[in-house]
Amino acid sequence: MPSTLKRLDNGNIELTITIPSDRVVKTWDEVVDEYVKNTTLPGFRKGKAPRKMVEGKLSADTIQEETLKKLLPQGYVEAVKEHNLNPILNPKIHVEKIEDPQALSESKSWQFTATTCETPKISLGTYKKAIVDVTAKSKIVIPGKEQVSPSLDEIIKALLGAVSIQIPKILVDTETDRLLAQTLDEVKRLGLTLDQYLASTGKSAQQLRDDYAKKAQDDLTLEFALGRIAEDEHIVVEQKEIDEAIQKAKDGTERDNLEKNRYLLASILRQQKTLDFLKNL
Repeated sequence: MPSTLKRLDNGNIELTITIPSDRVVKTWDEVVDEYVKNTTLPGFRKGKAPRKMVEGKLSADTIQEETLKKLLPQGYVEAVKEHNLNPILNPKIHVEKIEDPQALSESKSWQFTATTCETPKISLGTYKKAIVDVTAKSKIVIPGKEQVSPSLDEIIKALLGAVSIQIPKILVDTETDRLLAQTLDEVKRLGLTLDQYLASTGKSAQQLRDDYAKKAQDDLTLEFALGRIAEDEHIVVEQKEIDEAIQKAKDGTERDNLEKNRYLLASILRQQKTLDFLKNL
């Protein structure tokens, strides 16, 4: 399927994908054929009813939806390969143009856009110097005074202030939506409405979203920065460290969940080791 790529200023990647008319018609027919094989009509055994009778029972919207389910993933995968992309999240799909397959000609086609992103480029700047400026104070020994180690928040603030990275908008939006959904679930569990919650915080819905967007931006910046530092400093997590963390689970349920998500656990442990590395600078 022909496609074009556009890298937007906000870090998003936009793919415009055209589905040729002959491919639409072919897939549309395949969808109808599948319904024919699995449909039973009065007077006919399953799969033996005339195609036109079965098609007459189906809505065009139903066939169109099933046709899109087949074609959109195919088109997206082909476009990703064509442009040598390495997306880090599922795309947001927007169907731009839909023609009636029965009226399709060689000059007409279906078209959709897929918005995604790749791992953003990161400049760590002079992050070590920024963090040393924070940790150095705790290394100065003053007689009669207890040494106070810098807090994790201080170290993270210094790191975020030193690195430079453009987080793609689609990534920030996705994380913002996740944080908002999490909050809404908590609000519902408390038996409150969204309006009641907003009134208690003194914020509008937009202000709440803006707050979470800022948090999402900082969280993602920290995640990518720690990942880059771990790579540069060759910080790895050994298998035995993962096993030890699983064994420390508080109960069998937590242990099973950790066992099923070993990759995620390894990622968390790596982040922790990287933060420990920063504390000791």
